[in-house]
Amino acid sequence: MDAYILDAVRTPRARARPGKGALSGLHPQELLAQTLKQLPLRTGVDVSDVDDVVVGAVSQIEAQGANIARNAVLAAGWPLSIPGFSLNRFCGSGLQSMSVAAMGVASGAQRLVVAGGVEQMSRYGLNADGGGTDGGNVDLRRRFFQVPQGISADLIATLEGFTREELDAFGVRSQQLAARAQAEGRFLRSLFPVKDPHTGEVLLAADDHPRPDTTAQKLAALAPAFTQLGARVEGPNGETLDELALQAYPRAGAVRHLHTAGTASGIADGAGAILVASKDYVRAHGLKPRARIRSVSAVGSDPVLMLTGPALASRKALDAAGLKARDIDLWEVNEAFAAVVLQTARALEIDLDRVNVNGGAIALGHPLGATGSILVGTALDELERTGKSLALVTLCTSGGQAVAAVLERG
Repeated sequence: MDAYILDAVRTPRARARPGKGALSGLHPQELLAQTLKQLPLRTGVDVSDVDDVVVGAVSQIEAQGANIARNAVLAAGWPLSIPGFSLNRFCGSGLQSMSVAAMGVASGAQRLVVAGGVEQMSRYGLNADGGGTDGGNVDLRRRFFQVPQGISADLIATLEGFTREELDAFGVRSQQLAARAQAEGRFLRSLFPVKDPHTGEVLLAADDHPRPDTTAQKLAALAPAFTQLGARVEGPNGETLDELALQAYPRAGAVRHLHTAGTASGIADGAGAILVASKDYVRAHGLKPRARIRSVSAVGSDPVLMLTGPALASRKALDAAGLKARDIDLWEVNEAFAAVVLQTARALEIDLDRVNVNGGAIALGHPLGATGSILVGTALDELERTGKSLALVTLCTSGGQAVAAVLERG
């Protein structure tokens, strides 16, 4: 695929706290606009060359609705001729936007596209759009009863035989690696400080979600997060959500509720943007790309188990790039839940030493529509820091889907 990343930039990820989070008072259009404005500053690219702006966002309502991509273009003060549109592939939206941009420039239809993502979860938390997992479609529900993600994560842990101790150890690992990355400045290349647009005051300059004092003992003291949810009656015949999950996977016997707040992704605010160019544009302007997008993929998977798609999407992206899992130097597997990463690593037979080496969403937070864009920058920064060549970024999504992309350092 002839598509190149000129740069990737992101805001810090802020703890999502209504009215109290560091970024909670900023309009999400402004959060995204500040992110967009960083790209021409860093690359020197003439912004009037941008053919389109593609932005992922999950809760496209109220302040995050009204085509946030186009409104952010206007808020950034970019030329009125630049269009924009938003998309929603749930948690994979930020990476899906890059896939769309890559396909646009690789096809020759476009030369320069901005991809990105944004989510302000201080305003709009999980299921803020009210659609739930199936939009209330009773007929669909009779065929696939899509249980909430927390139950799917616990079902995966049950089926895979992961223990509470293994999940907790992974949660501690995420925090420790994120703390080390922050201390060593590993995120600084992609980060920029978000400012109050009226006063210029810096609202947030670094990720504030990590809890570096996390220990295995502290996590062991946390109660399972989804036990009560699993006992909630929602089935057409009075079944609990756990019972509905077990109808699809009776071999599990019982859903073991093992995930806690310390082994699930954190709720956060944030935005990211990626500047994607064609080979012709790169040559014509004498630019040095940071990476080539070797391949992109999207897959569907079982909507009940829901979160096992990353292994499938990764295989598809690897096949398209003519690679094997062993060829990848660095993996960024979104830490929606600890079991998701552990299951992906097991299915692909990859060592955790190459996975999420700077922590992940358990420590750093998961601003839904933005995370895919953010992970691209994180992967590029780490490839450059270590001098390695290949990275694979993948995220599971609600409804039984996943996205992936293979990146090669420029």
